[in-house]
Amino acid sequence: MKRVLITAGASGVGYAMAEVFDREGWQVWIADLDGEAVAAAPAHWQRSTVNVADEAAVAGLFAEIDTAWGGLDALCANAGVAGPTAAIEDVSLQDWQSCVAVNLEGAFLAAKYAAPMMKAATQGAIVVTSSTAGQYGYPYRAPYSAAKWAVIGLTKTLAMELGPHGVRANVICPGAVEGPRMEGVLAREAAAKGMSRDAVYDGYASGTAMGSFIEGRDVAEMAAFLASDAARLVSGQVIAVDGFTVNPDPKVG
Repeated sequence: MKRVLITAGASGVGYAMAEVFDREGWQVWIADLDGEAVAAAPAHWQRSTVNVADEAAVAGLFAEIDTAWGGLDALCANAGVAGPTAAIEDVSLQDWQSCVAVNLEGAFLAAKYAAPMMKAATQGAIVVTSSTAGQYGYPYRAPYSAAKWAVIGLTKTLAMELGPHGVRANVICPGAVEGPRMEGVLAREAAAKGMSRDAVYDGYASGTAMGSFIEGRDVAEMAAFLASDAARLVSGQVIAVDGFTVNPDPKVG
């Protein structure tokens, strides 16, 4: 049975990933900062409460995985935070660093500790969650967009570095995902731009060819495909799951 670790796996897109991998017969291990959500996950999932930006905690997580499982077949480096919504001149260095720590350094640390396991096994798949903000930019979200661009460069480098060892690495760029996290983004952007929540929502939806937000399961299905043998020669790719973003700036709508 194949084994997958999903960071930020206790809610949202990460939880949807865990459900899909479970459905496909994988052993699932979720890691998340929210201890209550971790405890509420299905009993047959392995779980850990971990801050992905804390190297000692991440190292401990992978040591635990190695002891329990003896290896890892797939990593979904999915942890992320929205960061501040503000004009660049109003973004504090602390808020910038906090956002980058989770979105970029969290992915780096997970890959750093997954790589030796996968290289030893001469196989494995790393799937990193970026965002369409990492493809087009994102007004009033400079720290988030910068980090999401950076994880694409990180993942393409991983694909080059680890490919000779049989390890693949790919990026998923979700668009606007229905759920509580996006509702917070909508509220903050509405306030920053002097618009209603519904106007911002409609701007995101109408900015896609399919005129729709996506759901966590849409991202999860792509992650499971990229980790599977069906994608055995897919590596170094950036795949948007977004209904096709044709207007990345929702203020235009």
